[in-house]
Amino acid sequence: MELGARERQILDILYRLGEAGVAQVRERIPDPPTYSAVRGMLALLESKGLVRHRRDNLRYMYEPTTGRRKAALSALRHMVQTFFGGSPERAVAALLDVGDTEITPKDIDRLRRTLRQARDAVR
Repeated sequence: MELGARERQILDILYRLGEAGVAQVRERIPDPPTYSAVRGMLALLESKGLVRHRRDNLRYMYEPTTGRRKAALSALRHMVQTFFGGSPERAVAALLDVGDTEITPKDIDRLRRTLRQARDAVR
């Protein structure tokens, strides 16, 4: 599902906070839009099934409808499809090629185990 930059920012805020009202979301957005615009974006995210709300006295509290891991996997699948032609191998190679990221021997060992498990799963 395609999301705009502000929608992604709002979802990220909700994942970090767990749940939040419009004002709480707005104060965490860099160069925030109006209160009404944030409320509208939350309503749009709700119509897309990505957030839900509950009433807390006079305000609505919003929370993501899916867990962060599930959302991350969905976003990652979309990124691999969009930027790497659907190739996990090219995506991993690009991640390993990021110059400012330090990969430790422990990281490499974990990657080897993960790759072995993936290979064994397809056999």
